[in-house]
Amino acid sequence: MKAIGTDIPDVMVLEPRVFRDERGFFMESYNRRSFKQATGVDAEFVQDNTSFSVRNVVRGLHYQIQQAQGKLIQVIAGEIFDVAVDLRRGSHTFKRWVGVTLSGGAPRMLWIPEGFAHGFLVLSEHAILLYKTTDYYAPEHERAILWNDPDLAIRWPLEGAAIVSEKDRRASSLRAGEMFD
Repeated sequence: MKAIGTDIPDVMVLEPRVFRDERGFFMESYNRRSFKQATGVDAEFVQDNTSFSVRNVVRGLHYQIQQAQGKLIQVIAGEIFDVAVDLRRGSHTFKRWVGVTLSGGAPRMLWIPEGFAHGFLVLSEHAILLYKTTDYYAPEHERAILWNDPDLAIRWPLEGAAIVSEKDRRASSLRAGEMFD
């Protein structure tokens, strides 16, 4: 597994070894030892999630203020623009975001550590994501920042109108959102 840095050093694109031939490909999508060697993080994943969404769906920007979750995101089918926003007050990248395109055709993953909000936009007709989390879902601690908050000014590669849940439409602004100490 190879780790590729982003503009926020704690957020990393991971490229697993892929063995291709005329039949297709095989890859080991997760190995704790390889993950630790590549990232320097010994994460213990406790939950796997699957998400299916259609074109122009924006999910996020979600986080848990307690029971914070690190996430390892992989796209199985389709293509997304995946975003991480640093909400850690003590970080030199506090309130900055990074976006990465992930697709099922190019087996790459994105590691987002605890202390970040996460969201994505579906660029293809549909997308299926699998992601691992380092803590359990806790709805009482779930928070959201507006996906289109002007203070963040995320450059979403959106073509057409965004499809956003009611919950995400009512999300907090970045200025009013709870942050991590």
